[in-house]
Amino acid sequence: MNNPFSLEGKTILVTGASSGIGRVTAIECSKMGASVVITGRNEDRLNETFNQMEGNNHFQIMADLCSNEEIEKLVDRSPALDGCANNAGITHTLLTQFITEEALREVLQVNTIAPILLTKMLVRKKKLHKRASIVFTSSVSGVYGGYIGNVIYSTSKGAINGFVKNAALDLAAKNIRVNSVCPAMIDTALWDTGTLTEEQIQADIQRYPLRRYGRPEEVAYAIIYLLSDASAWVTGTNLLIDGGFTLA
Repeated sequence: MNNPFSLEGKTILVTGASSGIGRVTAIECSKMGASVVITGRNEDRLNETFNQMEGNNHFQIMADLCSNEEIEKLVDRSPALDGCANNAGITHTLLTQFITEEALREVLQVNTIAPILLTKMLVRKKKLHKRASIVFTSSVSGVYGGYIGNVIYSTSKGAINGFVKNAALDLAAKNIRVNSVCPAMIDTALWDTGTLTEEQIQADIQRYPLRRYGRPEEVAYAIIYLLSDASAWVTGTNLLIDGGFTLA
């Protein structure tokens, strides 16, 4: 039976694969039949991801995407790709009046500059097949709203959403699609900073009509849709995944 959501025969690069949404995306892509190339900065955690993947035709490349040299090494060592899922991300919780240049540069480097330069290099070095799909993990706060103290993270993701729409136009002639997913709060270690009490978390959850935060696999399924042939006519889209958060 034909399954347009299958990734069988596709080779997919997943960044930020050592934890969170990136890890789950890599694992779920392997379950859908893809040959998965995973990359991250932490070798032990990357190995943990690798050992949870299904199938045999996968490999891992250690790389720090804050370094242009490391990005180039990753691209050179990667096989030709049918898709790339950009998931690496960090955050700093700061109010606007307390922004530091160091924190701003760090978040923008990881969340915005690195995936944009990786995309450029994959295209320039002809590492993407025709009909390839590039997917960025952005955020609801990049376009649809914000959180107090989330100004730097939101800025980094808003820039990604703008890049997606323009890159989609630039790369359409090569039949390469570019999209993003925009989750609201997802239950991952990225947000487990210990700064909120359980009461505050439960109060925040009440802002969601579905009365819970999202799960990493629910974002991974959306990423798989955008990587698959099921979305062959979808490009330049920022796909909202928010449990109804923006309805209020």
